[in-house]
Parts: sequence; structure tokens; C-alpha cells
Amino acid sequence: MPKRGKKKEEDGELPVEKEVAEPEPKKAKKGGAKAAKEADGPILYEDPPDKLTSSNGKKYTLKVTSWNVDGIRAWVKKKGVEWVSEENPDILCLQETKCAEKQLPADIRDLAEYPHKYWACSEDKEGYSGVALLSKVKPLEVKYGIGEEEHDKEGRVITAEFPSYFLVTSYVPNAGRGLVRLEYRQSWDVAFRSYLKGLAARKPLILCGDLNVAHEEIDLKNPKGNKKNAGFTPEERAGFTKLLEEGFVDTFRHLYPDTAYAYTFWTYMMNARSKNVGWRLDYFVVSKDLQESICDSKIRSTALGSDHCPITLYIAV
Repeated sequence: MPKRGKKKEEDGELPVEKEVAEPEPKKAKKGGAKAAKEADGPILYEDPPDKLTSSNGKKYTLKVTSWNVDGIRAWVKKKGVEWVSEENPDILCLQETKCAEKQLPADIRDLAEYPHKYWACSEDKEGYSGVALLSKVKPLEVKYGIGEEEHDKEGRVITAEFPSYFLVTSYVPNAGRGLVRLEYRQSWDVAFRSYLKGLAARKPLILCGDLNVAHEEIDLKNPKGNKKNAGFTPEERAGFTKLLEEGFVDTFRHLYPDTAYAYTFWTYMMNARSKNVGWRLDYFVVSKDLQESICDSKIRSTALGSDHCPITLYIAV
């Protein structure tokens, strides 16, 4: 697939990082720590060894992987399925599949390890948005959307109910280039938050997906240059803050509150990935009654196949 710096404008892909955020390094004094740091090149995130038990000693019983594949047909050609087979999660959630079910590649449609497969796609726009959920175990029930027609046309949410928890995967819309969809994004945030609260009132909830927001300055490389850009506007960040305040936990920040340079998205332009000029847009968020059950929240930053990398959650449910 050719390199590109943005996705469709209506899909609200993040703009290219501004060059001013990548200044030329200043000369450091000989032998200084800064000189050594600059000589080492970009600071890359190193995923630490997986932790399989929670803080209260419970071993994980569920492994979930989430990945914005930026087009499932291209992702399959880039050996995405092979990576999933090696990771071997119990449940696989995909976002931005950009593919109608009837057009799915056989490699993913017939994947034997996951006999229970569920697909949602845009009703009006072919090759746009879309999410999927593939599970080794059959859910009790599966629903598409959040029950509001205004927000359910673009194939952005699948909810699977299991005996002890709900799993929701979502590809959240962002504000778009020029913030043309900021008002809609704010409306979405309110509706989606209400939907999640309703589920969490019934049983513990796990949310995963591309939530299209870098919550804090630590969650992207160039916060100063992006405060007026989609994905880092005060409005989008406040929406995520409100979700957490309603009784939800960002699993990665819960476990790694001060870990920097941990990103899940890099534009294809300007060698952003090799420089680790990125954004953390992909999340596992859980209801607070699962907080002590979190074993690990992983960012698989070396996995290729998309402009996003996969993330994996280990949890005891």
C-alpha cells in the first residue's frame, strides 16, 4: 500500500506531525548526558516482559488483543494473521477494517482458531470504518452499535456479552482535519459514555479499540504542536477524562503511570515510526470493579502491518 499521511478527511485521521516539533538537536557539551542521548538516536518503547498475575495474585484467565488494521485486506497481505496466530489471544478485536463481510479475505474469514466471528461495517460508505470481534468462545449475546441511529451507521461498535463480563470494541470517530467533526465527536462521547455506564451497571466491562484521543501530554511525542489538532483537542481529552471519572480505568496508565514514548500510532510520512514520533490512541479501558484484576496491558510496538500497532490485555475475570 502506498505511503500516505492521512486517511479520508471524513474519517478524521490525525494530521502529520509538524516539523517545528522536530527541532535540530543543539550541540551538547562533550561527555554530557544530552550528547550521549542524542548519539543514541530516537527513544523507542521497549515492551517489558508480560506479567501474568494481578497485584492481588490472581493469574490471568483472559487474553484480548486489539488492533486498528487500517484496512483488513492490506493487513492480511502484510502477514497480520500470522502475527495473531503467534500472539494467540482468546479474543481478537479489529478496527478500521474497511471491508464488507462478503469481501473479507479467506485468510481471516476462515481462521479456524476463532470459530465465532462478528463484523460491523458502514451502512453508507464502502471501504470506510468497520470493526470486528473474533472469539475462541461463543459469547452469550452480540450487539452492534450503541442503540442510537445517529451513531450506528458507520460500523464503529460491537459488544459481546460473556458470563462474567462485557467486551466492547470500538473505532471512535475523531474531530477530523480542520476539526470539521468536533461537534459530532463531542456528541458521540456523551452517547458512548452513557452506553458504557449502562453496561457496567450490569456486569464488569472491558472496552478496547482505537479511541482516537491522546489523553495526556505523555501520550504523544509533540503535545505543544498538536493542541488544536484532532485527537488532542481539549474537548476530546476532556471527553476521555469524563469517562474515567464515571468509574473506568485506563489500564496502561494504571500500570505504567510515568512511562513515556509508548505510542500505538505513527503517520506513514516523515519516517515517523522509525523516529518514534507517535500517539497513544489505542486503549484497554475497564470498569473499576476489574481494576485489581488487571495483570498487564501491553503495547506491541514492533508488530508491523498497519500505521497502528496491536495492544494486548491480560486480565483475571
